[in-house]
Amino acid sequence: MNIYALSSGRGPSGIAILRLSGKDTLKLCKKITKLENIQANEVNFCKFYDPKNGNIIDPESILLWFPKPNSYTGEDLAEFHVHGSNAVINSFLKVLSEQEDCRLAEPGEFTKLAFQNDKMDLVKAESIGDLIHSETELQRQQAIQLVQGNASNYYNELREKLIKSLAYIEAKIDFAEDDLPEKVLQEVHKSIKDIYVNIKKILEDNKIGEKIRDGFRVSIVGEVNAGKSSLLNLLSKREVAIVSEEEGTTRDVIETYLNIDGYPVILADTAGIREAKNEIEKKGISLALGKSKEADLNIVMIDNSSPKINDKVKKLINNDSIVLLNKSDITNKENHKFDADTILVSVKDNKNIDQLIKKLKEKLSKKFISSSNVLITRERHRVKLNECLKEIDKFLKKDQNKDIELAAEDLRMATRHLGSIVGKVDVEEILGSIFKDFCIGK
Repeated sequence: MNIYALSSGRGPSGIAILRLSGKDTLKLCKKITKLENIQANEVNFCKFYDPKNGNIIDPESILLWFPKPNSYTGEDLAEFHVHGSNAVINSFLKVLSEQEDCRLAEPGEFTKLAFQNDKMDLVKAESIGDLIHSETELQRQQAIQLVQGNASNYYNELREKLIKSLAYIEAKIDFAEDDLPEKVLQEVHKSIKDIYVNIKKILEDNKIGEKIRDGFRVSIVGEVNAGKSSLLNLLSKREVAIVSEEEGTTRDVIETYLNIDGYPVILADTAGIREAKNEIEKKGISLALGKSKEADLNIVMIDNSSPKINDKVKKLINNDSIVLLNKSDITNKENHKFDADTILVSVKDNKNIDQLIKKLKEKLSKKFISSSNVLITRERHRVKLNECLKEIDKFLKKDQNKDIELAAEDLRMATRHLGSIVGKVDVEEILGSIFKDFCIGK
């Protein structure tokens, strides 16, 4: 079976790229181009025809043919570079659909083939998806590191050490009548303990990798009519939240995704905190307080013209907060003092908002503290590392002389959990969840 897809965005555009992969790729290329000698790994200037009637689809095009196994998928692969009008794209897709044993690719199927043909491991496959979906500079940089194999190499190195240690334990079981030097078993124990420490360090990462991938959570909290929704709209550069002079307009949590100087941020506007007047408002305040607890950082909005501040709002102020004294257009004097980073602003006049962005970036950068160079980007990796750690812990607590067979099983399970991160075990059950978020042509 051959698969095809549009790999670039929909038109109109200067160029559109369509991909075709499978055992009949070269035959189909000759059929569509009428070229007998197609050069591999080189630019082939050509015309594309409809084989059914001989009509030209595109008079000036480029064909790139990559023979297996040195292609992205590990199978024969062709790229058709055509003029990017929707008419040309649709005509070309129609021609491919009419060819025998040729079907439209599923999301991520090209990359799935690459994994199945040992062109890449699962971590690299996932990171390609991250690179495609990256919106900020931090996300791009992280994805590139993963694509280059930083994490994969490290996980594979730990896995090889586990396998080597397991081999010595298996030798002890299989050749019990022969004395394995005590020194060897001691070295095995030390090696496994080192692996335990290394995995522990990876897990003590403050979830930075996941936050870069998904976004840092920042909540705007404060009293009613302090300017929270106005700030959300200002930072979003669009009308995300309804702004009104009426108190308690925001009842639910409103979230928007922002790129703040390269930092991915999920910014949440919350209900104003005060003594609730009804059950709906009470629920909204409860949600606001919950969001503040979940947040990586809180922006606490204070009405600088107000003489008093709600006690619940005061409790939200700490070293991990940014206090905004809003409405400096009314009074330009700091009427409230706090033991936290404080900025006098006017959301209405866009005053000192640049200072807020600078402070946000500064505080978020301080969260990049990890005891390991390998960052976990997915919950799947974290779960498997924790399971691996549990098995190693069970191994270290056993008396290898008395419970050697059980100890060996602990190492087998640890190896399996670690291997499943990069795809070194049977991982058919997780492939669907990984590749479903890919675009069709990848």
